[in-house]
Amino acid sequence: MRNDTRLSRMLHVLIHMDRHQQSATSDTLAQMLGTNPVVVRRTMALLKEQGYVTSEKGHRGGWSLAKPLAEMTLLDIHQALGSTSIFAIGLSTDHPQCLVEQAVNAALTDAFDEAQALLLKRLGSITLAQLAEDFDARFRGEPKAEPHL
Repeated sequence: MRNDTRLSRMLHVLIHMDRHQQSATSDTLAQMLGTNPVVVRRTMALLKEQGYVTSEKGHRGGWSLAKPLAEMTLLDIHQALGSTSIFAIGLSTDHPQCLVEQAVNAALTDAFDEAQALLLKRLGSITLAQLAEDFDARFRGEPKAEPHL
């Protein structure tokens, strides 16, 4: 099963867009990500619906940030992309009447719910500005700017 890398890739794109301070075309972003411009447009449209980016058509058009990075959290972007399940692990439902399956699924569901709540809380506490600051420090050859990132 492939990992869903949309969150990581879009965080990457948004920080690049902030640092370049100019609009970026779907073609440019697609080339950077090694994907098709149609995929970029579809994904960026999700961010646009939530007010994180804007788009301009035409010769000087492209995608631009609609908010400062400090006003966007990792959770915001995760949710804008459709809040896919954090875990690739699934429950077996082949034998719903089986008491063993019920016990296993109950334990796994509780564990998944707790882990997901903790992860979502953490994603909500990190802004894209913090990631960008970490990038800046790494670019300057400094250690990580924030040990908790």
